[in-house]
Amino acid sequence: QVQLVESGGGSVQAGGSLRLSCAASGRTFNPFAMDWYRLAPGKDRDLVARIMWITGNTNYTKSVEGRFTISRDRAKKTVYLQMDSLEPGNTTNYYCRADYAERDCWGQGTQVAVSS
Repeated sequence: QVQLVESGGGSVQAGGSLRLSCAASGRTFNPFAMDWYRLAPGKDRDLVARIMWITGNTNYTKSVEGRFTISRDRAKKTVYLQMDSLEPGNTTNYYCRADYAERDCWGQGTQVAVSS
């Protein structure tokens, strides 16, 4: 059974950067895609970025285009989210998700706090 563990969250000033990581355990790991979601208290989950596991094709929500970069290392079974030019509005919890098309798997989340 695959488990996802996020890391890399923390506190940063506006304009700063953070790099989130999501590492998968288990002998085999071949999702259809990997996603980063954000979830603020009282709000719906919001897809931030997606990367196709095999092709590496990516897409982003409009508000982070040009500032965030999703990438993956298939050998390490890890997906990353490089977050640059952070804004206070990016403050929330971030979760990675493995999309297997017919099912999914979520990490426990990592907190990002951006101060002005």
